[in-house]
Amino acid sequence: MKRAFVTGANRGIGLAIAAGLTAKGLEVVIGSRDLKTGQAAAAEIGATAVQLDVANPASIEAAVDDAGPIDVLVNNAGILGSGNLLDDPTDFETSMAIMVHGPYLLMHHLTPHMVSQGYGHIVNVSSGWGAFSDGVNGPASYGVAKAALNALTVATARTLPKNVKVNAMCPGWVRTRMGGGAASRSPEQGADTAVWLATLSDDGPTGQFFRDRQRIEW
Repeated sequence: MKRAFVTGANRGIGLAIAAGLTAKGLEVVIGSRDLKTGQAAAAEIGATAVQLDVANPASIEAAVDDAGPIDVLVNNAGILGSGNLLDDPTDFETSMAIMVHGPYLLMHHLTPHMVSQGYGHIVNVSSGWGAFSDGVNGPASYGVAKAALNALTVATARTLPKNVKVNAMCPGWVRTRMGGGAASRSPEQGADTAVWLATLSDDGPTGQFFRDRQRIEW
């Protein structure tokens, strides 16, 4: 049975991704900053949970040890700041830690197993706001961090063998705590492309950016 690790999965898009993967027969571990909340969410979908703060390298190492060998990694955890990009250096630092450095460290720790077994899938949950084709929009440091995550996706896919696939996706505007109640999509709709990318066939793409299972421009 393939084993998946989904970060920021105690609610919203992450939880919907985790539920979608369990429904496809994967053994899923969800990462949650608050372990009790994560355990409650995991129990609802037949998954397990580990404590994970993706902004903390020590927490990442501990979570990787707790989770065990992983075949599928979904880097979903994110934050949405506010204000102007240059107003708050702390927002910039935190955004980059959660949405770039954390995913990098998780890939650093988890890809050796994927490479050794000749199979792996990595899905980086990004945003159209991180695309140069859409102007790198978004509040505060969000767009910059997602653009950096997109670049990390391209560079990692080039670094790893083709049987370890690395792709990014945009879930669209989703009804979550981050997206708000007026958003046009359900968490399940937002999660669909991530679940698809996490379970690609051997001849599936790598190093690409998708929305609604269709390739989009960086």
